[in-house]
Amino acid sequence: MQYDLFHAYTVDSHTLMVVRNLRRFTVPEHMHEFPLCSAIIGQLPKPELLYLAGLFHDIAKGRGGDHSELGAEDAFNFCMAHGLGRYDSRLVAWLVRHHLLMSMTAQRRDISDPEVINDFAQQVGDPYHLDYLYLLTVADIRGTNPSLWNSWKDALLADLYKLTKRAMRRSLGNPIDKDELIRETQQNARRRLKAQGLHHMTVRSIWRHFTDDYFLRYSADEIAWHTAAIARLKPGDLPLVMIEPHGTRGGTEVFIYTEDRDDLFARSVSTLDRLGLNIQDARILTTESGHTLDSYLVLEDDNQPVQGEYRQNEIVEQLTEALRSTRALEAPEQRKLPRRLRHFNTATQLNITVDEPNPRSVLELITGDRPGLLSHVGYIFSRFGIRLQNARIATIGERAEDVFFITDSDNAPLAHELKEGLLAALHAELDGEDDVMRRADGV
Repeated sequence: MQYDLFHAYTVDSHTLMVVRNLRRFTVPEHMHEFPLCSAIIGQLPKPELLYLAGLFHDIAKGRGGDHSELGAEDAFNFCMAHGLGRYDSRLVAWLVRHHLLMSMTAQRRDISDPEVINDFAQQVGDPYHLDYLYLLTVADIRGTNPSLWNSWKDALLADLYKLTKRAMRRSLGNPIDKDELIRETQQNARRRLKAQGLHHMTVRSIWRHFTDDYFLRYSADEIAWHTAAIARLKPGDLPLVMIEPHGTRGGTEVFIYTEDRDDLFARSVSTLDRLGLNIQDARILTTESGHTLDSYLVLEDDNQPVQGEYRQNEIVEQLTEALRSTRALEAPEQRKLPRRLRHFNTATQLNITVDEPNPRSVLELITGDRPGLLSHVGYIFSRFGIRLQNARIATIGERAEDVFFITDSDNAPLAHELKEGLLAALHAELDGEDDVMRRADGV
């Protein structure tokens, strides 16, 4: 046992409290307590790694030496001995080793200083590690002493998380152990595809056009699902539209593979909006062969996944028809603001910079979440001839925090005049739509 004025519980009780706190983030009845944590944990690919880190984070206390380092070694050996992959084992060990990093940074350094944020981002390495570390930190502090947790610490950690996430956005393609993670993901996907009878040369011919970002952002199961379907395609089969009703990320996955075109994003999101679906997350990737690999995580208006074969077929058919159409794109309809969003007022923030390593521009958008948001953004892109090269879409509570990698119609970064026109149009579209929706709802 360990006794001091800081820790209210013994190490074993504290550890179980931390695991309890982590699980509580996933329980629907408690999601109002920490909506940001609940939103993040719902998108973790492997939440079991977080529970393991919670079990091991203080296991070496009382043994002498740095309990974080000793515990990290124990955690790694345990994970490897129980059949986890090397990457997953190293992630759990990393969390144990650095489980105090975020709280120390938030409480002892000036997080309003960009240098502090950049330094912390460098230590964490990528958004994947940041998500896990943030959840472990909140659960750990809450499980240490009931009087330690307060609204100030909540806001402080949330601010550090959001600032770091923003600093990392353009570095998602270079996470810690990037090459190792890609190798493990590909090996696992190949095993699944081999079991389905797909020849390794067929897999290689498909994958040679895919970027590293694809293998970093999708799981082995998802990659195998995509690859097997692409391998079955015949001339004239595009666009390929598939649905996984109960995806691993807590919603219905809609996957699109087709030739890239200027208005593809706008047509996709406007169709999903017209079908009454709420887009929770989107992953937009362009291959080196001029195709797109786009995934949308959607929910019905009642926040439930898509149910029933008829509804699934309806979504596939309407998306396929919309993506084959050559008709002019129509302006998106305005949808009613859900009750849970009516009392939040997030000011729209827009910023366009040049992506230095690549010939493209980066549009950062922060605004209040609302039904049909992406369809309005896509419509403006289409009006201005903007080509979407990549995107990272994130909905955090009542906020949408999206990054779009864009070019003009000639695949060049946006010139000053085009950039200013696009910003003005987006502000008018989003702020004006927000005002209209609130007046209609009496807010």
